[in-house]
Amino acid sequence: MSGSEAQASRAVLMIRPAHFGANVETAASNFFQGAATGLGDVARIAQREFDALALALADAGVRVHQWSGQRNAALPDEVFPNNWLSLHADGTAVLYPLLAQSRRRERRPELLAELERTHGYRIGRVVDLTALESRGEYLEGTGSLVLDRARRVAYACRSPRTTAAALTEFGAKLDYEIVAFDALDRAGRPIYHTNVLLSVGTRFAALCSAAIRDPAERRRVCARLESSGHELVDLGLDELERFAGNLLELAGNDGPVIALSRSALASLAAPTRGALERHGRLVAADVSTIERVGGGSVRCMLAEIALPAAVSSGSAPAETSRPKSARN
Repeated sequence: MSGSEAQASRAVLMIRPAHFGANVETAASNFFQGAATGLGDVARIAQREFDALALALADAGVRVHQWSGQRNAALPDEVFPNNWLSLHADGTAVLYPLLAQSRRRERRPELLAELERTHGYRIGRVVDLTALESRGEYLEGTGSLVLDRARRVAYACRSPRTTAAALTEFGAKLDYEIVAFDALDRAGRPIYHTNVLLSVGTRFAALCSAAIRDPAERRRVCARLESSGHELVDLGLDELERFAGNLLELAGNDGPVIALSRSALASLAAPTRGALERHGRLVAADVSTIERVGGGSVRCMLAEIALPAAVSSGSAPAETSRPKSARN
């Protein structure tokens, strides 16, 4: 992959879930998931939470391209499209291998054609890594990978969903340096996705360093982040458990936007919040049901669109209208 790439994207792809709910299969490796009992109609609540996030981002000047979920398939996790797709500034789209068989039907390659035909983006190549599933190798998009896009460094904590061979394949195909490490939750279990404990922005990196138990690995990861010009914002385990690491810097109309959940925002210690606010406007939405039942938060719901505009169009990709709150 050639050419420079901005760290913060101006646009995101979102999938409004048709059948959100608990996924027993993914709970085996995602200890952030909880029971849906007592919450009421979680599918309808999740749609309302989705709408609130989409509207908050649009109001902050982020282009939101949203699609309705698949009505004819029970896909409880389709609200998390960043696990199966990433889109890059040189026109590359990557399709990823997923651990849970129940999630593989979330992949919708036809959306790539819609991004080109309807929204004015250019996709020059598709890197399809999904064949790795047949070898028991997995890499769940920008859940497994936290990308320093500008410097082409991919940070990844090893887990059942993020395997060594898949990391090597991604690094070779996308020309990324891989910085792999182990990270554990408070109970000593592998953290399922890297984007739960790390977010890399243009000039900051929010990291729960305590989750990297090995002191040498912790020093290595922190040193790599700092050497590439990032202010290290250290998160505590309490903040991690409320998804404070699951945030994403985007480019809004009036400057950088840092998208996160209200739970994450409320968990931030004053110095941590102050450090993040130096790097962008904090835009929060309540996605507590999606967090509790799905085990993912705001960053997981957003697939950045870093694609270039189609050459033939001679203009920037089309803006979307302010997302409507009722699609289903």
